[in-house]
Amino acid sequence: MDTLEKVSKDYQAQLGEWIKHEKKAVDLINYVSKLWLERSIELVLFRNQLHDRSASEIMNLHLYAKNIVKKPITVHDTAMLSEAIYKSDIGPSRIDIGKLAYEWHNEQSKFADVAQFINIKLAGLKANGHTIKPKDVVLYGFGRIGRLAARELIAQAGKGEQLRLRAIVTRGNSDEEIIKRADLLRTDSVHGPFPGTVIEDLENKALIINGHTVYMISANNPEDVDYTQYGIQNALVIDNTGVYRDEAGLGRHLKAKGVDKVLLTAPGKGNIPNVVHGVNHGSVDIKNTKIFSAASCTTNAIMPILYVINRELGIEKGHIETVHSYTNDQNLLDNYHKKYRRGRSAPLNMVITETGAESAIKKVLPELSGKFTANSVRVPTPNVSLAIINAQVKREVTKEEVNEIVRRYALEGHLVEQIQYAFSNELVSSDVIGNPCPSVFDSQATIVSPDKKSVVLYVWYDNEYGYTRQVIRFAKHICEVRRPVYY
Repeated sequence: MDTLEKVSKDYQAQLGEWIKHEKKAVDLINYVSKLWLERSIELVLFRNQLHDRSASEIMNLHLYAKNIVKKPITVHDTAMLSEAIYKSDIGPSRIDIGKLAYEWHNEQSKFADVAQFINIKLAGLKANGHTIKPKDVVLYGFGRIGRLAARELIAQAGKGEQLRLRAIVTRGNSDEEIIKRADLLRTDSVHGPFPGTVIEDLENKALIINGHTVYMISANNPEDVDYTQYGIQNALVIDNTGVYRDEAGLGRHLKAKGVDKVLLTAPGKGNIPNVVHGVNHGSVDIKNTKIFSAASCTTNAIMPILYVINRELGIEKGHIETVHSYTNDQNLLDNYHKKYRRGRSAPLNMVITETGAESAIKKVLPELSGKFTANSVRVPTPNVSLAIINAQVKREVTKEEVNEIVRRYALEGHLVEQIQYAFSNELVSSDVIGNPCPSVFDSQATIVSPDKKSVVLYVWYDNEYGYTRQVIRFAKHICEVRRPVYY
């Protein structure tokens, strides 16, 4: 066989192998969709969403999984396991098919077949007659976070058994305003087009989003709305305006008919619990508390990492510097602003400004109170930010040990939804757009001082989308609609 013929055969063999994998990816997509839409079972691959993904995206996610766990996780295995889950009596749940595939790879010799493996591994998720009572949700405000929350609530709606987006409240709901807001929902300069349908129902003052009727309500004051006239009962109001941050202001929502609880998408003041889901959500009395805060995007980025480092290494003191994308709070061009420096043109300047990161530590991780200083620099990018944590730890450590500690928490335990372990040498801010984790740990950038007791950690975060996912996770928790999980 001459060289040319050998190259040709190798090419065909490699292409044929890829096509086999792609066909299995299509099989996986089929079962992912049926499990989600028919059974309210959501499959993820090391926290990455699988529903509504293309075959190529599925293949790329498997490559990521292989690099992270350092074991061959194939689409053949995940497709086979998803089929077995579909044929089982597993109830509504969220299952990491990557973790299952990893365990199947290591333990398959212990089981008679894949069905037995699934029945034993997922025994705790079997349907037992328990049902989740869906919760109505109202978005108060429809800005950057509000629109992303609407997209994600609709994307996660499934059979409508958890959170149901029922209404959006803005100042004004004329036909023109509804049409404009629908267009802003359809397209986004940062996050791209909405992968669904948005139909304006002007007669009923509503948007029909992927078949969900969402009323567009006009109100100048939180207490003015009677949600019950729209069929909305015991709703969770997610206030993303930032106008009200204390109990008196947010408590006005509770005076409206049809409202049960309020969740603020900004740091809360006074006695309002500031919560980073995955870190301190278990400390909140969700039965007797009515007003909650999901803290800030920066707080959600740094707290999972601070929690891990303090628990494993102990933190003596440190400094946090955030390199934050500009926000609507700043001016496009130089103009008056009540805060120093923020009046200067956001797209043209790096702007030193304060951050609430240090004060947030007191509320989320009080054991670290007083140990950190913090500041922020706003930079001319529209989205994705970076937290740089400089911490002095209590014992000597190496870069490899620090990275392995974080990698372990990213794969196992109660922070797998919060921390993503990034290993690329080429990671830049735009790569993090749309990342569902609030903390993307840049392992390649970790620095350990020569004395081995000071560490510098770099944590990326999509300050819009990653934070919104945290808001929805916490919303499910306080509304008691979270499904059992297998991570």
